[in-house]
Amino acid sequence: HSLLFGLLPEVEAPLKKLPFNERILWTLVTLLIYLVCCQIPLYGIRHSESGDPLYWIRMMVASNRGTLMELGISPIVTSSMILQLLAGSKLIEVDQSNREERELFQGFMKLGALIMTLGQACIYVFSGMYGPVADLGFGNAAMIVIQLFFATR
Repeated sequence: HSLLFGLLPEVEAPLKKLPFNERILWTLVTLLIYLVCCQIPLYGIRHSESGDPLYWIRMMVASNRGTLMELGISPIVTSSMILQLLAGSKLIEVDQSNREERELFQGFMKLGALIMTLGQACIYVFSGMYGPVADLGFGNAAMIVIQLFFATR
């Protein structure tokens, strides 16, 4: 399992405690990247004049329709909630004080988030959210799924 989890994205803990000003700077850089991605439209979608069926939930999942941030944080949050629910109800046993078990649990959370991202991207495309798949064509449909997958990672 370490080979599989070694391929998953991970942010390493800092070697030293970062000063407050540096933490603020990194927070602002991250916010700027998020805001820029909220303005970059997905390539290959058909714009429609119809209402957004997910309008009211977008604020909670930090998403923006028709952009790289279409899925927002929903795949990550969903994966985390499912695994926390399974662990809390004792359907899976996780000893959070054991470093190896905690890392394995976090690895499954990341893997679950990637699977959720791919699943949600496919559902968005094949449900016709960006136009009928027959009109989009296979190439554009695949390109939209790929964009959503890598933008949410």
